[in-house]
Amino acid sequence: MDAKEFIEQLNQVRTLMIRENYIDALEILENLKNIERTNEESLSYDLTHQLYQLDSNCKSAFQQQVILTHLNKISRRKNSISFKELNQDLKNKNKLDISETILRREIELLILRNLLSCELKGNLLIFSSP
Repeated sequence: MDAKEFIEQLNQVRTLMIRENYIDALEILENLKNIERTNEESLSYDLTHQLYQLDSNCKSAFQQQVILTHLNKISRRKNSISFKELNQDLKNKNKLDISETILRREIELLILRNLLSCELKGNLLIFSSP
């Protein structure tokens, strides 16, 4: 794959991310990472950097989407949940296997983006009343 095709694929990933179609975007990114690793003619640093930056951003956005959907369901039934319990729920029900540290970071990002209204108290996530 030449640089022009690679750039077109990166742009396609960006479009998919704007549409919040993270699964398809991640699939393309995995393919591009395989191409980057096996390509005899190495890509420019800029393209490699864009690839791994997009990969990181897309994974985070996908994780936040899954977490937010799951938390919206939980908040209707519970007033709070521990990070450990939430992480286990996400593994069992959503096949999302991340560390508690990453989970906390993603939740903090959701709060900062005003997508999640809750309070963090130690190892507990306390949902705000509607």
